[in-house]
Amino acid sequence: MHQTSKPKSVDSDCFIQKQVAASELIEQSKALFDQGFRIALISAQDYKDQCYISYFFLKGNPDIRKELIVSIDKSNRQVPSLGAISFSASRFEREFYDLFGILPLNHPFLRPLVFHGNWPADWHPMAFGASEKPSTTCGPYEFPFVSVEGDGIFEVPVGPIHAGLIEPGHFRFSVVGETIVKMKARLWYLHKGIEKLFEGKTIQEGLKLSELISGDSAVAHSLAFMLALEDCLNSKVDSDVLVGRAQLLELERIYNHITDIGAMCNDVGYSMANSYAQILKEELLNLNLQITGHRLLRGGIKYQQKSTNYEVDSNQIKKLTEQFSKLINLIDQNSNILDRFVGTAKLSATEAKDLNVLGVVARASSLSVDSRYENPFVIKTPGISPITEQSGDVYSRYRVRVEEVFESLNFINNPEVANKVTVAYDSGTTKDFVRCGFGIVEGFRGTVVSRIELDSNNTIKRYKIVDPSFLNWPALSVALKDTIIPDFPLANKSFNLSYSGNDL
Repeated sequence: MHQTSKPKSVDSDCFIQKQVAASELIEQSKALFDQGFRIALISAQDYKDQCYISYFFLKGNPDIRKELIVSIDKSNRQVPSLGAISFSASRFEREFYDLFGILPLNHPFLRPLVFHGNWPADWHPMAFGASEKPSTTCGPYEFPFVSVEGDGIFEVPVGPIHAGLIEPGHFRFSVVGETIVKMKARLWYLHKGIEKLFEGKTIQEGLKLSELISGDSAVAHSLAFMLALEDCLNSKVDSDVLVGRAQLLELERIYNHITDIGAMCNDVGYSMANSYAQILKEELLNLNLQITGHRLLRGGIKYQQKSTNYEVDSNQIKKLTEQFSKLINLIDQNSNILDRFVGTAKLSATEAKDLNVLGVVARASSLSVDSRYENPFVIKTPGISPITEQSGDVYSRYRVRVEEVFESLNFINNPEVANKVTVAYDSGTTKDFVRCGFGIVEGFRGTVVSRIELDSNNTIKRYKIVDPSFLNWPALSVALKDTIIPDFPLANKSFNLSYSGNDL
């Protein structure tokens, strides 16, 4: 067993925390964007004696992380907007305006994001001293969707209530015939105030809560919590613990990718492939149960402890690999798959980059965005690059999933490819402005980023979560342009975005 190396100081090249004046924010942020950084998280903190906003930027190869902190005058709650230079920043700003009441000045398109029509406009539940939710009057409310006008254009509303187990979301299609001109999604029907629920929790309570953020991403979110906690506490972690966590993360990726592949086939009428995928999923869920005691891998991430003493049977992984190969051969021989997948719901590389998309969606549009390589907590074989495709269509998103399943199965069956490094990143805990920690994990949908602050008793003061779906939902609308409306279920499944992870 190997210990981690000594933490690097905060003024090292890999992490810099810097307090900046509000007047400098746009210039400093633009300089970081010009250097290739992306905005990964924006978090407002509002306490009795201070209020500030954290802007967290990431860059990979090498892993560099920078945090800009802007103090907010509690008597004049406003900050310059980054919306003119970053679309994803504009969404974070709309979020903290709804929840904290901090106004992003000169925002290009400020309107409610989290709040729905019957929520009081002047009530901000995360602001310090906010009252309990006032009584609301139920009644009709028309969300101000951007309307499309012209000859032959009509609207098709779908949701928010859907058939089966689909979570609530409203989709407004503007179409000409069957061709989609514009689609707008309205979410946050599931908003549950989970970031507020973290306040005052102990470490163990917070860990259990993190597993429930998005059920199919229990490992990704609990691991992001644990990495943020360990970063904040400057905890040393044994390398075999890190490798065990990486294996659990890949198990979560495998069963979800296989589920998505089957569901995509089902959406084009190939139910036999979906049935085969469901059989494989069931075998994987049973394997999860053997490893952690839970089919969704809950309880696998522990503080400074090995995830499990269970040894994965290499013959079992080999059998799963063979079964998955048969499934893919079955799919690839079906001409209807190519007909429906190829060219459908394309997202160009430029669009993907401008929207700051993550995960499978980004890699299918040729972007090498993968925190397992750019911001890793354990280093895999040197020289290996993320799996990417070029076309940005449904077929590309299918192929990325296929190749990632094979790669993940190989990693689980050959843990030595992780190189058993001590640790890939360690920023230390000496911060110039505030004691905090960050967790970065490549979940099966994309990069999960979290930020934690603890009080002197190591009780959680603030925990901010960014699920990749928060950044990826707008890209679905862009990809659907010129797609026919019957292909919406297929396009939607190829993105497979989380409502629960988005509607925090």
